[in-house]
Amino acid sequence: MNIFRLTGDLAHLTAIIVLLLKIWKTRSCSGISGKSQILFALVYLTRYLDLFTNFVSVYNTLMKIIFLLSSGATVFLIYSKFKVTYDRNHDTFRMEFLIVPAVILSLLIRHEFTVMEVLWTFSIYLEAVAILPQLFLVSKTGEAETITSHYLFALGSYRALYLLNWIWRYYFESFIDWIVIIAGIVQTVLYCDFFYLYVTRVLHGRKLRLPA
Repeated sequence: MNIFRLTGDLAHLTAIIVLLLKIWKTRSCSGISGKSQILFALVYLTRYLDLFTNFVSVYNTLMKIIFLLSSGATVFLIYSKFKVTYDRNHDTFRMEFLIVPAVILSLLIRHEFTVMEVLWTFSIYLEAVAILPQLFLVSKTGEAETITSHYLFALGSYRALYLLNWIWRYYFESFIDWIVIIAGIVQTVLYCDFFYLYVTRVLHGRKLRLPA
């Protein structure tokens, strides 16, 4: 495992911890898109179906379990325990606009036509755009709490670091997966405006505001 993969995983884990702490400590899921969290839960569920059939390492198995449990816990907190604080009026992005294209692409462009491979490919395509409902919510409300901004930054950093991981693997392992790389580029591009605003505003103590 190279340094970019490790730091990417740590950034991803940090994003999850920040989000869960935000919800639990404030006893509120205000400003959090439940739809993005449902999409991420769907990503992990379809990607890690091989949890008990394909052992890679203890680290790999542990991370899979953490992502599955944390995504399920996040969805539970938003739609059950703290549902009265969930902003349904602003979290209106149509998830089917992301799920259906991901399904079609995974059937048309994949490495092998097997159930597990199609589901894995679907998870890659869906993850690339799963953050859109959250960005749409922030744009619609006009601003994001500082802690929510930290969550988004950590999540975007995870994907950017994974792009460096794939570059590393190409040069040092002669391994390349264009499906993952292109999806990763798309996902990183979606964060570009947010990264700029995060650096220029949040890190200088100002609340992050996105154009409506």
